[in-house]
Amino acid sequence: MPAPLPRAILFDLDGTLADTAPDLAAAVNQLRAQRSLEPTPYELLRPVASAGARGLIGAAFGIKPEDPDYEALRIAFLENYAARLVVDSNLFDGVAELLRQLQARAIVWGIVTNKAARFTDPLVPQIGLGDAACVISGDTTAYTKPHPAPLLEAACRLQLPPQACWYVGDDLRDIQAGRAAGMRTIAAAWGYCGHVDPVSWEADLVLHDPLHLLELLQS
Repeated sequence: MPAPLPRAILFDLDGTLADTAPDLAAAVNQLRAQRSLEPTPYELLRPVASAGARGLIGAAFGIKPEDPDYEALRIAFLENYAARLVVDSNLFDGVAELLRQLQARAIVWGIVTNKAARFTDPLVPQIGLGDAACVISGDTTAYTKPHPAPLLEAACRLQLPPQACWYVGDDLRDIQAGRAAGMRTIAAAWGYCGHVDPVSWEADLVLHDPLHLLELLQS
């Protein structure tokens, strides 16, 4: 049986709606330059951009959050990033048209990200996502994905049952959170996805182009 059409579609931000890897990579390479180190090649940083500071610092410095030097690097990285949120970042090809089509079909859309509100609040309008019906940041609730709380908060704000929503993301934790919230899950294979085939995440669907989402909405 075909799945019921959604009343809302929720999206992850980095690597799903927005290609923010260029500015995230620039922030961590600025960190390396501040320490007289050569830049880390972009092709090593881009796949881990959805993991934020943890992924980028890990790729650029080879350390993990439990390492004693990590916290100072994380704070400095975030300061660098805050200073250049939207320099080279853009929406992925097809995203703007997808969102226009959703609005034309009276399907509301929103954003659920682990990115902190200090970055999300200024970035979302600057990058062309100001029409989102809701924006749930990483510090909006007491939990971050893969916990379902942020997605459940989004459904609550939209005054919809979670089962009426789909969630689209480019990381395993997105699919885990969506599944735990009772939403249909879609892996955004056009995003960063780390070094893993998103098929292994067992999402309800894996799509390779944002506009392919519209094909699922044909009635």
